[in-house]
Amino acid sequence: MAKLVVLQQKQPSFSLLPASLSDFNGARLRTQIQLKRKVWKPKGALHVSASSAKKILIMGGTRFIGVFLSRLLVKEGHQVTLFTRGKTPITKQLPGEADKDYADFSSKILHLKGDRKDFEFVKSSLSAEGFDVVYDINGREAVEVEPILDALPKLKQYIYCSSAGVYLKTDLPPHFEIDAVDPKSRHKGKLETESFLESKGVNWTSIRPVYIYGPLNYNPVEEWFFHRLKAGRPIPVPNSGIQITQLGHVKDLARAFVQVLGNEKASKQVFNISGDKYVTFDGLAKACAKAAGFPEPEIIHYNPKEFDFGKKKAFPFRDQHFFASVEKAKSVLGWKPEFDLVEGLADSYNLDFGRGTFRKEADFSTDDLILGKSLVLT
Repeated sequence: MAKLVVLQQKQPSFSLLPASLSDFNGARLRTQIQLKRKVWKPKGALHVSASSAKKILIMGGTRFIGVFLSRLLVKEGHQVTLFTRGKTPITKQLPGEADKDYADFSSKILHLKGDRKDFEFVKSSLSAEGFDVVYDINGREAVEVEPILDALPKLKQYIYCSSAGVYLKTDLPPHFEIDAVDPKSRHKGKLETESFLESKGVNWTSIRPVYIYGPLNYNPVEEWFFHRLKAGRPIPVPNSGIQITQLGHVKDLARAFVQVLGNEKASKQVFNISGDKYVTFDGLAKACAKAAGFPEPEIIHYNPKEFDFGKKKAFPFRDQHFFASVEKAKSVLGWKPEFDLVEGLADSYNLDFGRGTFRKEADFSTDDLILGKSLVLT
C-alpha cells in the first residue's frame, strides 16, 4: 500500500538548467530571428486574471504541461498539490526562470505521493485532504477517474486534458468540438473519460490539444527537426509535404487551462486548444530552421510505402491533414494564443534544445534508409 506523503518543499532541490535568461514572468518581448540572433528574451508571460483562491489537485504535473500550469496557479494564489508516484522531482527550475521566482514556487507547491491506479489509496487520501478542483493531466482511462469523484463529492470542477486525436478522420477539416469522434482511436480512453464525466453530472471541462510543443517537450515534435538542422542533414518528409497540421505552444495551453477555472461558460464544455494558424510539413521544417537560426533546409520527399522501418517512426507526425478550429475557445473564453509558430519554436529552441538539452538522442537510421534508397521521390 502506498503511503500518503504531503510535504512542502521549502528549498529548491533540483535544477534542470541554469537560470541565466530573463524571467518567464517578465514583460512580453519580441526578438528578430536571424542567423545572427540577438540575446534571447523569453516571451509568453504567465499572466491570467485573478480568481478566488482554491484548493487544487493536479494529477501529474512534473513533466510538461503541468510544470507550466502549476506555476500559473500558484502565482494566482491557489493552494496546489501534485499527485505523483514521486519518481520525478516535484520541482525543477525552468530555463530562464529567476532564482527568486523558483524559490517562491517550490516553497508553496505540495505533493501527494501515490499511484493513481491504487484506487483505494486515491479514495482515502483525497477524501482526507479535500479539494475544490481537480486538473487531470495524465488520465488515460475512465476507470481512473471514478475513485477521484467518489472521494470528492463536493468537487467544484473537474478539468480534463483530452486530445484532438479523439476526432473521426474527416474530408472536411478543421475539426470542431461538435464533430464526430472515433470510438476506436488510440485516444478512446480519453473519449470514454469525457463521456463518464458527463454521465456523473459533475461540473467538468475538457481541453483537446492538437500537437503540443515548447520547452521540456517529451514528445519528439520540434526536437526531431532541431536534431537534423543542427547536424546539417536534409529533412525527410513523407509524400508531398503539403499535408497540413497544427501546433500549439505549451504556455498558451497552460493559460487556457487556467481560463476555464471557475468559468461558468466552461461548464460541461469541450475546447480545442492549439495555435492560431495551420502549417504544412514542409513549412514546419522551414519554420524550425528560421526559429533556430539555421539556413533553410534541404527537404527530401519520399514514399513511405517503399520502406520497412520496423517499429521505428520515420516522421513525428501522422501522415495526413490534422488540425482543429480554436474559434470556440477564443469566442467563449476570450483566450487566444500569444505565440505565432516561429516565435513559439524560437522560445522552445532557445530555452531548451539550443541550450544543449533534449529528451532523446538523435537517431538518423530511418533517414539513412530514405536517403540511400533509389526510390526517393524528387
